[in-house]
Amino acid sequence: METSLNLLLLLFLVICCHVLAATPPSGGPLYPEEALPTKSGYLTVNSTTGSAIFYAFYEAQTSYNKIPISESPILIWLQGGPGCSSMLGNLREVGPWILNQELTLEANPGSWNKIFGLVFLDNPIGTGFSIAASNQEIPRNQYDVAKHLFIAIQKFIALDKSFKNRPIYLTGESYAGKYIPALGYYIIKMNSQSPKENRVNLGGVAIGNGLTDPEIQVSTHAINSFYLGLINEKQTALLEKLQTDTIGFIRRGKWSEATDARNRVLDTLTNMTGLATLYDFRRLIPYQNGVVDKFLNNVEVKKALGAKEDKFFERCSSVVSGVLHDDVMKSVKYMVEFLVKNTKVLLYQGQCDLRDGVPSTVAWVRTMRWDGIPGFLEAERKVWRVDGTLAGYVQKWKNLSHVVVLNAGHLMPGDQPVNSQVMIQDWLLDKGLFAS
Repeated sequence: METSLNLLLLLFLVICCHVLAATPPSGGPLYPEEALPTKSGYLTVNSTTGSAIFYAFYEAQTSYNKIPISESPILIWLQGGPGCSSMLGNLREVGPWILNQELTLEANPGSWNKIFGLVFLDNPIGTGFSIAASNQEIPRNQYDVAKHLFIAIQKFIALDKSFKNRPIYLTGESYAGKYIPALGYYIIKMNSQSPKENRVNLGGVAIGNGLTDPEIQVSTHAINSFYLGLINEKQTALLEKLQTDTIGFIRRGKWSEATDARNRVLDTLTNMTGLATLYDFRRLIPYQNGVVDKFLNNVEVKKALGAKEDKFFERCSSVVSGVLHDDVMKSVKYMVEFLVKNTKVLLYQGQCDLRDGVPSTVAWVRTMRWDGIPGFLEAERKVWRVDGTLAGYVQKWKNLSHVVVLNAGHLMPGDQPVNSQVMIQDWLLDKGLFAS
């Protein structure tokens, strides 16, 4: 009798634990209807194999200056990595709903879709919810990355006739400092060869804390950290030696060795400083983004988003990162030089990023082959305020704008949501300090 009672008690506890584990903290749906994307699902990039890019689109929340929502610009957000899902940017940075540590969604006051449409693409295939029919099909260079993205964008535009004439702006951060120039370059080249009805209406590109010209950027870590007081002269000399080794591999075209050497630079700097993360030297603990994986692997959430239920979600794919390993240290600066001659370009960084922050960006921008560079370097750097409070600094000349955002790290919009929203809106609309 006692054994039977114990078994019944054990069964009761198991059932209770299961119910508690499966019940959202709010007691309601994990993905409430008001937080759902306007459209989400898959954009096929290879009809033969079925490889496809996952997307989530949020329409603009409100119209601006009497422009109908159906005519508002559309932002496309690309995450970095390589191999990190744009759902990270969606749920932790610029999307309309932010995922908290309790696995509930809260309205984001700094969402980038306040007056613009906003699309998140899991790129390249194999990333996040995106589907790669085989690892061999995952792009190994920026040309193939851009080709897939271009196909996906064309498929997205075809979803709604109102999308056709809306300006498209490419945005994102980190390794998207390579994706965005490559895609922008590809779009402009393809537009020049295509009939009007097949062109993508590119309005501009915005790159946050980007890795764009690795040779120059890797050379800035030691001196930047020294002047921040994070390492001493002896450590600086050691780090500079590792940086020189990395540059040597780049110049000899030894791309795998160059990527490994850069990783040694970053690992050494982390060990020297004891920092929780180089992405933001202010942080005392690493980023707590594991909630994104937990949330997006819930079957209910996958169903709500139109994602494949058997697809295991990883916010950053080691497979995709491994495939693009030899691409990491290749520069796309020449693509930015091309873009700035043909469209508007915004480069922005959080002040506290030690990986791809302000000094590393300024260093490569100074070397750009563009006849506007002398004017840009001499342009006034203006104090930027949001609602009367110091937010950062803006420097602009013709098509090129540079913004330093104070009190922010690598994932700037997550640190300064409202300021990031004001920045992207003013830049795109040529308002405030971005006025021509």
